Amino acid sequence: EMGNFHFKNLSMHAVSSEEDALNLLFLGDTNRAIASTEMNENSTRSHCIFTIMLEGRRSDSDTVIRSKCSIVDLAGSERVSRTSSAGQTLTEAKYINSSLFFLEMVIVALYEKQKKKKDNIHIPYRNSMMTSVLRDSLGGNCKTTMIATISPEAAHTDESISTCQFAQRVALTKNTARINEEVDPELVIQ
Repeated sequence: EMGNFHFKNLSMHAVSSEEDALNLLFLGDTNRAIASTEMNENSTRSHCIFTIMLEGRRSDSDTVIRSKCSIVDLAGSERVSRTSSAGQTLTEAKYINSSLFFLEMVIVALYEKQKKKKDNIHIPYRNSMMTSVLRDSLGGNCKTTMIATISPEAAHTDESISTCQFAQRVALTKNTARINEEVDPELVIQ
């Protein structure tokens, strides 16, 4: 409804300090599922999105400045044939890989739209829950930074190259961020 999403067990908390925000970040991280695979002894079995919304007001002004920061920790893609996954771990790997595939589709479409300077290129945000949630963080009024983690082991070279290629595609996608400033609706009504 109204472009909002409803998630099971999702919560929003108002915080007044950096310490409070970090405690919530750590709490969310402890709720992530972790399992051992042949490629990674402590493999996270889900993505994690931590969103910080900031609102600033000057005491002598009726304008509000809003900002949003999404910190996303993606579970790494895994070649099922190399991890010997089975049961629940195999199911999780399928979901992880498909959501990463849909994220890459969005990144490629955003780059094509920017490169061709056409507004009629479809961006497939609705193909996955993750890309729907991150819509304004990927192609909206934002700045996007990606930090990629790769394995130094020779046995994982192909995975590391794939990760670097994805990071390069993200780097090629440019957005123009502007200040989100508006008159406070509560003051306008008064």
